[in-house]
Amino acid sequence: MINSYGFIGLGEMGKPIATNLLKSSKKLTVYDIDDLENKAPKGSFIAKSLEQLVSVSEIIFISVPDGKASSNVINNILNSNEKLVRHIINLSTIGLQETKPLIEALNKANISYIDAPVSGGKSGAINATITIMWSGSQKLLDEIRDDLDCFSKSIFFVGKEPGQGQIMKLINNYLSAVAMSSTSEAILLGLKNNLDMETMLNVLNVSTGKNSATLDKFPNRILTESYDAAFRMSLMNKDLELYLSEAISNGMPIKIAKVVKNYFQEGEKSLPLGDFTEIYKVIKKI
Repeated sequence: MINSYGFIGLGEMGKPIATNLLKSSKKLTVYDIDDLENKAPKGSFIAKSLEQLVSVSEIIFISVPDGKASSNVINNILNSNEKLVRHIINLSTIGLQETKPLIEALNKANISYIDAPVSGGKSGAINATITIMWSGSQKLLDEIRDDLDCFSKSIFFVGKEPGQGQIMKLINNYLSAVAMSSTSEAILLGLKNNLDMETMLNVLNVSTGKNSATLDKFPNRILTESYDAAFRMSLMNKDLELYLSEAISNGMPIKIAKVVKNYFQEGEKSLPLGDFTEIYKVIKKI
């Protein structure tokens, strides 16, 4: 029986996920390297250090930006003298190559590693509707599913090997980037010929051209000029780099992926702190 959770990383995704996890009956201890007092969800226990969190948490969730941050967190966990932790669930997108050494190091310490990246953006994290792509122990998933339901609407067991979840997440983000890029190009052609953007979206969304960009990003983020999907351009560029790396290592076609990666590379250069939906602005200028 699991009695206590730890949560490391209270950023735009981590804080709302941790907040919703508090709906479970388990004790939740949280930690972040920056502004912890203001980030900690109400009702959680605040760890003064990562070592303190590790000493009181049986399962630790990690929500950090990339593989380097994940490695730093896990190395600090392994170096802690008093460890209650038995399982680590990484909600971050870090790629397969960054995942492999983490699995090896944790196996030596008899700590199981669950690769469980999430999708759904900040709004999904807030509304507890994010998707979890779980790879690792099916037994642990079954044991804590009710608690995961507190912050996720869709939980998929994608495989028993940690790392399979990373591949699934990279596939998802690649297709999301393709949708944003191709829809931007198409909408700009329509505008060039005096078509109305809202009308185009209404037609596309009852036709075969609909996708995640036409259904959500364009009507809710671009047409409104809010550009607030809360996923940074730099993070999408990072995920596309990871996707390309895996595709190349597996001998897969990458012609479309290279074009999309070039768009987002230019996007990060132009708008390093921008939202990934602002790729529309970047393509518009090209």
